[in-house]
Amino acid sequence: MAWFALYTKPRHEKRVFEQLSEKGLEAFLPLTRELRQWKDRRKWVENPLFAGYVFVEMELRERLLALQTAGVVRLVAFGGIPSTIPAWQIEQLKKVLAEVDGLEPADFLRAGDPVEILAGPLAGVQGYLLEKRGETRLAVMLDGIYQSASFVVDRHNIRKLDKHQELV
Repeated sequence: MAWFALYTKPRHEKRVFEQLSEKGLEAFLPLTRELRQWKDRRKWVENPLFAGYVFVEMELRERLLALQTAGVVRLVAFGGIPSTIPAWQIEQLKKVLAEVDGLEPADFLRAGDPVEILAGPLAGVQGYLLEKRGETRLAVMLDGIYQSASFVVDRHNIRKLDKHQELV
């Protein structure tokens, strides 16, 4: 048994989750609570943490059962090979969801990714993400002399630049 991600039609995540559970498959839909304001009322609403995705634990040979679920578009795969998610990562996410309020999706960042600072006196500064001794750092490059300088930055105050975007 392994965990797989299913890509769903827009706004079908909850319905897909319910149907997978009815079929006897172990499904997981991480939800976050958000206070929404309408003209006449305020209400807590549960939304999927990752829009368009539902996770399911199954044998790969059971994928047809999952794919025949109304609202499922496809099994997430890379290069035609279904992508598995380690069980420890699913368990970790469940634990975090149970203990943390205000969880929200974030860019998948790795050391070396080009990033930009979003706010504060350094807003607009671009560089490369570094991880050093548990600190998140931004490296500013001086290409002409092959040197760089890095400083500590709040990971929540940066955004990943698109692949086609070059550092300015």
